[in-house]
Amino acid sequence: MYRLMRYAARRRPWSPLLERTRPRLYNIYLYRQMGGAATSRGISFTSGAKILAKIVRVPAAAGGAVVAGIAYVNYQVQEAANYTQKKIDEATDWITGTASSVKDGIESLSTPEWLKGLLGSTTSEGQQRSHSERDEGSSHDTASQETAKQKSSNENGDGGGDEAALTGMAAAAATATMSDDDAEERVAATNAQMMLLTRKMIEIRNILQEISTGGGSRSLTRVQLPSIVVIGSQSSGKSSVLEAIVGHEFLPKGNNMVTRRPIELTLINSPDAAAEYGDFPALKLGKITDFAQIQRTLTDLNLAIPDSEAVSDDPIRLNIYSPHVPDLTLIDLPGYIQIAAADQPETLKSKIMALCDKYIAAPNIIVAISAADVDLANSTALRAAKRIDPRGERTIGVITKLDLVDPSRAVELLQNRSYPLQMGYVGVVSKVPSSFASRTSSGLLSRFSGFADGGDIGSAIAKNEEAYFGRHPVLTRALIDADGTGQQQVSLGVINLRNKLMHILERTMAKNLQPACDAIHQELEETTYQFKVEYNDRPLTAESYLAQSLDSFKLSFKEFAGKFGREQVRAMLKSELDQRVLDLLAQRYWNRLDEEPDLSVATIDDTTIKSVLRPVSELPSAPLEDVYWHRQLDACVSSLTKSGVGRTSTTLVSNALSGEMEHLVNSGAFKTHPYVKTIVQDATMEILNSRFYSTADQVENCIKPYKYEVEVEDREWTKSREHAFALLKEELRQCEAAYYKLQRSSGGAKKLSQVEKFVEKSCKGLVKTEDANEIYGFSQALIDKGREGLFLTKRADILRLRMQALKSKQCKSKDSKYYCPEVFLDVVADKLTQTAVLFLNVELLSDFYYHLPRELDTRLGHGLGPEKMESFAKENAKVRRHLELQERKQKLELAAEKIESVIAMQKTRRLQSA
Repeated sequence: MYRLMRYAARRRPWSPLLERTRPRLYNIYLYRQMGGAATSRGISFTSGAKILAKIVRVPAAAGGAVVAGIAYVNYQVQEAANYTQKKIDEATDWITGTASSVKDGIESLSTPEWLKGLLGSTTSEGQQRSHSERDEGSSHDTASQETAKQKSSNENGDGGGDEAALTGMAAAAATATMSDDDAEERVAATNAQMMLLTRKMIEIRNILQEISTGGGSRSLTRVQLPSIVVIGSQSSGKSSVLEAIVGHEFLPKGNNMVTRRPIELTLINSPDAAAEYGDFPALKLGKITDFAQIQRTLTDLNLAIPDSEAVSDDPIRLNIYSPHVPDLTLIDLPGYIQIAAADQPETLKSKIMALCDKYIAAPNIIVAISAADVDLANSTALRAAKRIDPRGERTIGVITKLDLVDPSRAVELLQNRSYPLQMGYVGVVSKVPSSFASRTSSGLLSRFSGFADGGDIGSAIAKNEEAYFGRHPVLTRALIDADGTGQQQVSLGVINLRNKLMHILERTMAKNLQPACDAIHQELEETTYQFKVEYNDRPLTAESYLAQSLDSFKLSFKEFAGKFGREQVRAMLKSELDQRVLDLLAQRYWNRLDEEPDLSVATIDDTTIKSVLRPVSELPSAPLEDVYWHRQLDACVSSLTKSGVGRTSTTLVSNALSGEMEHLVNSGAFKTHPYVKTIVQDATMEILNSRFYSTADQVENCIKPYKYEVEVEDREWTKSREHAFALLKEELRQCEAAYYKLQRSSGGAKKLSQVEKFVEKSCKGLVKTEDANEIYGFSQALIDKGREGLFLTKRADILRLRMQALKSKQCKSKDSKYYCPEVFLDVVADKLTQTAVLFLNVELLSDFYYHLPRELDTRLGHGLGPEKMESFAKENAKVRRHLELQERKQKLELAAEKIESVIAMQKTRRLQSA
């Protein structure tokens, strides 16, 4: 009984979950399954056993002290032996009584009858064995003492032999007392080393996954580290087994096929974690403590695959951090089907099989899930595992739903005889009790998370399994050495499955250490050589690339600021005002009556019409005091000065700056970076908009005097006279070019001339427009071109007439401004331009050139986080390739360093074991 309870009191240091979810039966069973590394319960008879084991040391130590005292005073050997034997007998009787009391206390805790019987038989056997060993030990000790006494008398002739014998007895007692503690410490150390190895290998595997999914020229196909792949038919209980291992419901569920992508699940034991949480590394969602949210996310990611495809080999990576899970890597695959549904593709069955075959290839460990109520001969999971792993070296069979079959049938399935696997079978119930499900659905446990409250499905399933196994002696006998052969017959329970997976994963990873290390070093050598050849080992970071690109843009911006100054703004604004001058001249001066007006449609008399529309050809001969021409010029000047020059000029310059910034971005270092282009444009518009209204108001206030009077100097008149002539000449050139183009589109000059004559006759009423097509063969489009050609011809005649007037002596002096409105309006436009440019340069340009570089430093240099910097840099294809190759090299170096440390740790572990 004592040794049995000592074994049951041993505990595994890796998972506090075991202290809360361990069934009473497994205190004995897990010890044998794990080679002595059994677990303990916080509130069970093993706590009393632990105290009892410690109490044993007190009598033993007392006995040793007595023996040493006797040796010190040189009592007779026989007397010392008798005294020591007497004390040992008393201590043994006291221990036996205490064990009986503990047994009675256990029986009072509503222990199942099968466990009471087991403990009773074990206690009886232990007591008989204890008394037998005590009697045999007494006889043996007496004989040994007599032999030692005679030998000592023969050799030394004094009491030194007595002292040596008693000292040896005390040492033996102390050694026996401490042997179990030493074994426990060794087992704990071994388990800790095992968990450390598994965790480090999982870290290496995650690094290699990042390399494979992070881009680059090639994937790490030659480097393969084992994972645990879970396969099974739909509704075979795959999800229930995985959720029982994790302790939470988090996998997608539904009536239709909801698992459409592989789910790569990494369990990470985090003893110091404040709460359990999940993380999707690829989605960057951060820590998710609500497992219902994890379930919804997984469902959305799976259902994103359209029904026409049904499955995809693009994996979903999920990490779960918890102090209650072991370090494991599990891959959940879509369930096998037999027949595709009506809304599913016909190739779905073969696609699922191909996907599963890809993942269950070596060196991965296969967990083949089969329901107990389905004949194993029809198990799709076992059939697939047998095809890929014919010898069954990498396959674990898991039989779910044991409660649906007879217990004797369950034992038969789990005995690994009909369809043998080297790793055997594990039977589980893995069904959440209905009481727990109702409590959860009613919200009683919704505010709890974790395992401390006892509301997790892991502990609920473990208790349910414990109760089920305890109700069936067939399972109990098969579980605990019931066949009398000393060998365990079956393996049961989710907890045992989890422990077995952990040990198998550790062994498989240890076996693949050296091949993986060699493959990683080979990849590292190739990557290092490639990085040397392509980039000459030149390091590059996203921060340095951003700084370099920003400096390049600033240099281009500085060059632009030197080229786009006052003169450029003046030329741009003057060109805009020149067009306004031409429009005013066309409205006020260049419209004339060609012939007599059509009085049939006129509303005023012919004399009034002629007085309003006096031809410009009358201007050179008009009297100097002619009011009509005075009013025409004054109206033009008023329209020009009151046309909103301030807002127009500010808008013009702002648009020009914005356009130039866009050009710099598209042609410079930022041309491949849409995000930065948006930042530059936003900064530009923000600065310009902040100064827009104040600049426009300043310009309007400064040009206000020109609205009342404009003084002209001779120098200004001469300059404007030349500019006005050049402006009219350019306008004439454009008219002639447009007329020539119209001739070609109308069928030639002759054809266009005929149409123009027809239009003139129709304007005079000599012909009807309706007869154009029937009599003359002119289409409506051709008549429209004739009208346009007639307009261009007359406009060209007017321009030639005004050019002659500007060259005449009449326009030589500034006093002839009413005869030369083109020159005077050009003088006004030039004065408005010069005044506006002064304030535009001070209020807008200088302010923009000062603030934009600093604003970009704030938004790009300090406002971007590491992730955005990385994203920015990888928008450039060349830089992305450089960074990815450099990152690949760095991660391979890290993986090589870690795997070498693991190999060294394994060597140290083997040396210590030896």
